[in-house]
Amino acid sequence: MTSKLPVYIKIHDQIKKEIEDGIWKVGDRLPSERELSETFGVSRMTLRQAIQTLAEEGILERKIGSGTYVARQKVKETMTGTTSFSDIVRSQGSQPSSQTIAYFITSPSSSEMEKLELTKDKKILKMERIRYADDVPICFEVASIPYDMVKGFTKDEITTSLYQTLENNGHRMIGKSSQSISALSASETIAHYLDLKKGDAVLRLRQVSYLQDKTPFEYVRSQYAGERFEFYLEK
Repeated sequence: MTSKLPVYIKIHDQIKKEIEDGIWKVGDRLPSERELSETFGVSRMTLRQAIQTLAEEGILERKIGSGTYVARQKVKETMTGTTSFSDIVRSQGSQPSSQTIAYFITSPSSSEMEKLELTKDKKILKMERIRYADDVPICFEVASIPYDMVKGFTKDEITTSLYQTLENNGHRMIGKSSQSISALSASETIAHYLDLKKGDAVLRLRQVSYLQDKTPFEYVRSQYAGERFEFYLEK
């Protein structure tokens, strides 16, 4: 029985299998469209359709003026409940780490007072960090935390895993979070932190996280490298 699969799907499946078999590895540059179309014996239009489908699936990455590459698997966050960055990365078989850029105690801004339900006489702990998965920079985040909630913990406990520290050492159970997402272009500073080019796409996440008693304990503003991270909505 003759297969009725479109030719571009057959090419898509063959390239995908070669990647899964390790013939093409993460970061490898594929041959040009002309070379691949000759290899598969198809028109460049048919070949391009297969490549575009693989790019839309996140398997390949097309770089203007450079070529087509095997994409790194993106870190994926399922948008349900509240999960720490470290837990997300570990759940996908990678090792989380972070580099602290700034760490200080200060007075909250008006927006921080609103999000964290603080009065102006209270202090916050503010952290700026680059977050990594297997030493690859994924996001730059600015986190504001009510100082009274964490003043008994060490810097290492807070920066390594705030959520785990609160639950295991502070006996505070993590509840829900509210999140908003938008897209923007990387500034020169963010591009430097995340090993991107200025103007590359980044995803901006603003999140307020709550304990189970609905007390807000963290207000985070994060910028994620668009090519390495995706949000997955689950109902």
